[in-house]
Amino acid sequence: MIGILALQGCVEPHAIHLRALGAEIRYVRTRDDLENLHGLILPGGESTTMLKLLHQFGLWEALPPLAEKIPFWGICAGAILMARTVENPQQPSLNILDIAVKRNAYGRQLESFQGAVEVDGNEEAAVFIRAPKFLRWGPEVQVAGFIGEEAVFLKSGRHMVTAFHPELTESGWCHRRFLAL
Repeated sequence: MIGILALQGCVEPHAIHLRALGAEIRYVRTRDDLENLHGLILPGGESTTMLKLLHQFGLWEALPPLAEKIPFWGICAGAILMARTVENPQQPSLNILDIAVKRNAYGRQLESFQGAVEVDGNEEAAVFIRAPKFLRWGPEVQVAGFIGEEAVFLKSGRHMVTAFHPELTESGWCHRRFLAL
């Protein structure tokens, strides 16, 4: 059972990809929804809004201990929430991965773009919408994908973060990688 944090943001496209790959999904809106999950997706959206809703629905304190047990995948705003340090502006985060991110670093909504992320020698489709940049990461964090010279896909142990939205493409390549964790 894969959970998708469903408080705000780009939720349904993840469900479509996961179901197409044969995964069972659960929309996570309460602490009870976290029970018996095998993985959790923190989708793209607006990180400050998600931050407020996580507190409002009592999920904030429950997520870091859960991240010690199951894989998490943070997409765009979800990656911001998983970071140790957030800039532009600073905001609290869950401190799940040893990464520093800069919010909206690729520009505003009008600067959004589609691109090809280089992963394992292949080019994979990705959509960048007000995307963060990964500024720094600790020694246990590996770069899994680039666009040009920029690291846009990081992984560490059972967790991964993407600055882009693979769920907005027709390819399930990134969802397959998450399910493999």
